[in-house]
Amino acid sequence: MGGLNNRTGLARAGPGAVTLFEGSSFCLSGRDGDMDPNRAHGVFYEDTRIISGWRLLLDGHVVEPLGVMTPEPYWAVFLGRQAQHNGRSETDLILERDRRVGTGLREDLVLRNYGRALVECVLTVRISSDFADLFEVKRGRIRRHWDRSARVDGDRLVLESQWRGQRRGLVLQAENAELDLSGATFRVTIPPFGTWSGSIVVQPVVDGEPVPTNFPVGKPLDQSEPSRRHRAWLEGGPVALADDESLEQVLRQSQSDLGALRIFDPEHPDRAVVAAGAPWYMALFGRDSLLTSFMALPIDQSLALGTLQTLAKYQGREIDPRTEEQPGRIMHEVRLGVDSALALGGGGVYYGTNDATPLFVMLVGELCRWGFTPAQLDPLMPHVDRALDWVERFGDRDGDGFVEYQRLSNDGLLNQGWKDSWDGINFADGTLATPPIALCEVQGYVYAAYVARALLAREAGDDASAQRWRDRAAKLKEEFNRRFWLPDRGYFAVALDADKRAVDSCTSNMGHCLWTGIVDDDKAAAVAERLLSRQMFTGWGVRTLAEDMGAYNPVSYHNGSVWPHDSALVAAGLMRYGFVEEAQRIATGLLDAAGYFGGRLPELFCGFDRGHYPEPIRYPTSCSPQAWATAAPIQLIRTLLRYEPCLPNREVWFAPTLPAGFGRLRLDNIPLGNARLTLNVTPDGARVDGLPAGVTLIREPQAPAGGLDPWFRDERLRPARRPDNNRE
Repeated sequence: MGGLNNRTGLARAGPGAVTLFEGSSFCLSGRDGDMDPNRAHGVFYEDTRIISGWRLLLDGHVVEPLGVMTPEPYWAVFLGRQAQHNGRSETDLILERDRRVGTGLREDLVLRNYGRALVECVLTVRISSDFADLFEVKRGRIRRHWDRSARVDGDRLVLESQWRGQRRGLVLQAENAELDLSGATFRVTIPPFGTWSGSIVVQPVVDGEPVPTNFPVGKPLDQSEPSRRHRAWLEGGPVALADDESLEQVLRQSQSDLGALRIFDPEHPDRAVVAAGAPWYMALFGRDSLLTSFMALPIDQSLALGTLQTLAKYQGREIDPRTEEQPGRIMHEVRLGVDSALALGGGGVYYGTNDATPLFVMLVGELCRWGFTPAQLDPLMPHVDRALDWVERFGDRDGDGFVEYQRLSNDGLLNQGWKDSWDGINFADGTLATPPIALCEVQGYVYAAYVARALLAREAGDDASAQRWRDRAAKLKEEFNRRFWLPDRGYFAVALDADKRAVDSCTSNMGHCLWTGIVDDDKAAAVAERLLSRQMFTGWGVRTLAEDMGAYNPVSYHNGSVWPHDSALVAAGLMRYGFVEEAQRIATGLLDAAGYFGGRLPELFCGFDRGHYPEPIRYPTSCSPQAWATAAPIQLIRTLLRYEPCLPNREVWFAPTLPAGFGRLRLDNIPLGNARLTLNVTPDGARVDGLPAGVTLIREPQAPAGGLDPWFRDERLRPARRPDNNRE
């Protein structure tokens, strides 16, 4: 996960916290629906906490919680009853709080009287706001103090604040309520067996202008923009039908969460990108959004196109050490809060990532494989070439052919690959690697970017350029296998350090190298063996760091935990090189783990062995849902189906290897080019319906045949194979 990973300073939301999110807005509360300003609670809009405290009182007492339901990601229903006091053992009043979060908050209140007597009561909602920046709340240190004011203006409570010329505020409206400077009070009379209802709407105010609410009173809630958008996503997407009910649940949850994590560019409302994760990363992240939309291609390709278009808009143009912007570089993250000094690098856009730039090129090439037309891809080509120019001018800092990183500002990330915590890259003895650092998986991404650029050149009829990019890919592959391979260990170094020493810890990163195809065939068996060894494979997934390494800790963020997206890419890499059984073991383990998390894989979980604890153990501050964890099950199914389109070659590879016990699996409405496919796997075989005219279905993986150009078949699938030995 990108962003500031100083998790030890994170303010806690408390056990059982409820997270709601829509677009880049989100809400954190307790299970009773209240928000405690002393916790990481509140309603956040554009990275600012517009509501820090929200407390409901019935006759001056808190309501006893009964339960909470979340029908949609942006919608929760909190159920409670009047607190028992004054010697009463039972109560006749039940309260329902129906909360929707979008641009602000709407809460519909319903009181039901189940008694025979008329009830008169007072229902009060107390609100407060500190307008803290998201980073302040996340770190648990509020350092900035706004000049705040409050006033009642007719039927509105207006809270306003100013800080260094920035203005933020909110407007609260509650029909038939008495307003004061701290909230709203309803004086309620309910007949026997009767019902009372009321509504509160809170809108954010930016520079003096209230932001229109997503949920106006008087308009049917099922016609709200969040409701219509999410419903259209689900109704227009693929449908999975499986004998295995838990698998069907996981795929359905992944599809729903991906739709909910979408955010939209106000300047291009038809352009969706994926936010990195709830609650703290409801923003565009280069690496996270690129990898997520890559893994989500089997169910939706518009996310990939929208992500590429949006990242192209932010692509670096100048050299700025403060934000680490460089010409052609793809950014790391965008933040919208007013206190940009709290964001990485002290700016609203931070560029300190080493891998997003080659991943950008990889994804453009992948869309070509999935049938995107020149009209769709041509506008991206200048950005592709600027990205590759960055790889060779700025990424390769010393001209040795490898892309490395070293932060340009003390405010930036020390490590700039996907393991971007301060201690994420270390030697086998646990000592930290010294930058500049060249990561193994980043070289794989660059290799795949060169292959993608060659494909794009060939499709444009530029054979000379295609050959030039093929040659660069071949040279990088040769040098990578020579410099990163540790023959005495039987695996690849995770990196080269500042002195070009091999950083010799055994990590999951080398599985990404299998995924991109940069690994020589004669080394793949040893890599596969090591990835599935007891030091690496927990039974649920692949550890980020082997347990026999000096820095190993199963409850570390990057040094021994299991990240679902990481393991899913490892499985894809194993399948690419023909290690079917090994890929199946990882896929089965992850999908089993998802069942213990209610069908939703978290950002990461602890690296304890499955034989030690019978259930996967959640990492304490793991985001859920989180984008690439959400997309991991989709990637796993694509891997098990061995589903690889290459429409420029008029080919679709489909050779399912579902593990025993999966039963039948049918996927309807799968997008590919202008077509919609049905993939059907039964004990009697597999079939594809709806292929575009002229496209050949390849049912069995095979080694590249003589005369075929392997760069364009891309060696995505090889015949099944096994590791050559059984060393521990």
